Amino acid sequence: MKPIQAVNDFVIRFANVNGTGSASANNLFAKAIYRLGVPVSPKNIFPSNIQGLPTWYEVRVSGEGYLGRRGGVDMVVAINGQTLKQDYETLLPGGYFIYDSTKPLPPDFTRDDIVVMGIPLTELVNANFSDPRQRQLFKNIIYVGALASLLDIGLEVFFQSIERQFAKKPKLIAPNHHALQLGYDYAAKHYADVCQIRVVPLDKVGNKIMMDGNTATALGAIYGGATVAAWYPITPSTSVVDAFEKYCRQLRIDSDTGKHRFAIVQAEDELAAMGMVMGATWMGARAFTATSGPGVSLMSEFLGLGYFAEIPAVLIDVQRVGPSTGMPTRTQQGDLLLAAYASHGDTKHPFLLPATPTECFEMTALSFDLADRLQTPVIVLSDLDLGMNDHLCEPLQWDDQRQYDRGKVLDAEALRELKQPWGRYQDVDGDGIGYRTLPATDPEKGMYFTRGSSHDEFARYTEDSDAYQRSMERLARKWETAKTLMPTPEIVERNARVGVVYFGTTTDAAREAMAKLAERGVMLDEMRLRAFPFSDDVRAFIEKHEQVFVIEQNRDAQMRTLLVNELGVSPSHLTPILHYNGQPITASFIQEALEAAMAVATEDKQRTEVVQ
Repeated sequence: MKPIQAVNDFVIRFANVNGTGSASANNLFAKAIYRLGVPVSPKNIFPSNIQGLPTWYEVRVSGEGYLGRRGGVDMVVAINGQTLKQDYETLLPGGYFIYDSTKPLPPDFTRDDIVVMGIPLTELVNANFSDPRQRQLFKNIIYVGALASLLDIGLEVFFQSIERQFAKKPKLIAPNHHALQLGYDYAAKHYADVCQIRVVPLDKVGNKIMMDGNTATALGAIYGGATVAAWYPITPSTSVVDAFEKYCRQLRIDSDTGKHRFAIVQAEDELAAMGMVMGATWMGARAFTATSGPGVSLMSEFLGLGYFAEIPAVLIDVQRVGPSTGMPTRTQQGDLLLAAYASHGDTKHPFLLPATPTECFEMTALSFDLADRLQTPVIVLSDLDLGMNDHLCEPLQWDDQRQYDRGKVLDAEALRELKQPWGRYQDVDGDGIGYRTLPATDPEKGMYFTRGSSHDEFARYTEDSDAYQRSMERLARKWETAKTLMPTPEIVERNARVGVVYFGTTTDAAREAMAKLAERGVMLDEMRLRAFPFSDDVRAFIEKHEQVFVIEQNRDAQMRTLLVNELGVSPSHLTPILHYNGQPITASFIQEALEAAMAVATEDKQRTEVVQ
C-alpha cells in the first residue's frame, strides 16, 4: 500500500455530530490554510435538525486554485460513531483515517490500503479539562492541533487565529492554545513522518477574501439602495436578512438623530412578505425579500401581480432541495422553471445567476436597477452551497460615483410639461415599458389605479379583448428589452465542435473538469449563463456547435427546458448532465459524465453514418 503523497492538493473530510461545536473548529482549520496563502474551499454539509445527527465538513485544498469540489476524500477525521464505518469506506486507497482511539476500532475495520492513525481525543480532553461543555468543544480543537503536526503546518497560524477570534474574550485564548498543543504533541510523538500530505505556504490567494454568498447578497442589497426588507424565515435564506439588519445598523442609521433609515418586517408568511415588498416599491422605496423554493411557491400570486401591474420588486431565492420540504439543508438548482414562470397565465420573470459571493454582491445591487428599469419583479437565484458556505472570491468593490437607475419615473415637473394625456401603460418609446409615477407626485396629475385585472393603456379596468391583447403584446416587447439589459454569458472558445453550458455553483467544478479534459486532449467550448432571459449570444453559441451538454444540479434538466422553450432549439441538440443528490457537484462527476456522454454520442453518430 502506497500512502497518498501530496503538497497543497488534497481533500479532507471532518465527520462530526451536529450541535457539538465542530463547525467552529473545522472553520478554524480552513481559515488557517487560507491565511497561509493556499487556495481553499470548505463545504459544510449539515442536517436540518438542531442537534444529534451526522454532519460533515469537507475542505478542498488546491495550490492550483481549483475551488469546486473535486470528488474523493484523501483524509478523514472521524469523530462520529454513527458514521464511522461509512467514513472509513469513503477514503480513497492510500488515504488517511484519523479516529478517536480512546475506544478501539470494531473488528470489521480491516482495510489494508489506507493509513490508520488513532488519537485518544476523549482521553486527552478528560485528563486536561473538567467542564463537560469545554470537553466537548476542546476535543475538536485537539484534532485540529494534531492536523497542524501531521500536515506540517505548525501551530503559529492557529494560535494567531485563536487570538483574533477571542480578542474580546481573552480568558478563552489560553485553554484553546492548550488544546491545540495537546493534539500537536501527541501527533508529533506518535506519527512523525507518517502522513505524506503537506501544506506549504504559498502566495496564491493574493487579495482574495473568504465570504459566504448570503452576506455578500445582503451587502449588495444595501449598496443597491434597499431600505426595506420583508421576509419569513426559511433555510437557507434566513442569514441574508440577518446580515442585512447587521449592516443596516452600521450603515443606515441617521448620524444626527440616531433613527433607523431602514425597515425590516417579519411577515406572517411568504405571501405577505412579497406583498409588503410590492407595497414599498410601489411607494418608491427599494425593497426585497429573501426565501427559498417553498417560499417562492407561496409568493407566486404576488409575483404574477408584479408582472401584470408592473411593480418593481427584488426576490432573493437561495435554492434548496425539493420538492415540498425536501432536504432543507442540501443544495440544488431546482427552482429555475419556478422562477422563470411563477404565477399562472403567460408570465415571465427575469433572473440572475451568480456563481461567487462577489457576483452575489454585484448582481443583487444590479437587480434593483433592473427591477426599476423594467418595472417588474427580478429574481436572484443563489443556492445553499453559494449562500451558506465560505468561498474564496474577489473583494467587493463599489463605485461611489455610480448612479441608481430608477427607470421611467415622472416627477411633478415632467407631468406638467406633458402635452398629451399620460397613460400609465402607454408604450411611447417602443421598448414595452410605460412611464410610471410615485404616489403624491402631483395633487392632480399622475394618479392611476394599480390593478391586477385587465386594464387599458390608461390603467382603466377593461375586459375588452383587443385592449388585453395589446397589453400582453407590450409585455412581450418589454421581455425583448430585458434581453438587452441582462448580463451576457461568459464564453470560452477552443474551436471545438462540442460545447458545454453551465451556471451558478456548477461553475468551479465545471471549469476544473474542462481543464482536466483539455490536458487529455479533449477540447470543449464553454458557456457560463449569467441571466434569463437569454441574450442572442446564447443562441449563437448553441447553434455553432454540433452538440451541447447542459450541466445542472436538478433531476429534470430545467435549464435545458428553458433553452428549448425560449430559443426554439431542438431538444436532441442539448444533452443533459444532471446531478441532484443534494451535495455540491464535483469535478470528477462532470468529467466522467461528459466522457460517457461523448462516447455514446460518437457511437450514435457512427451508427447513423453506417445506416446512411
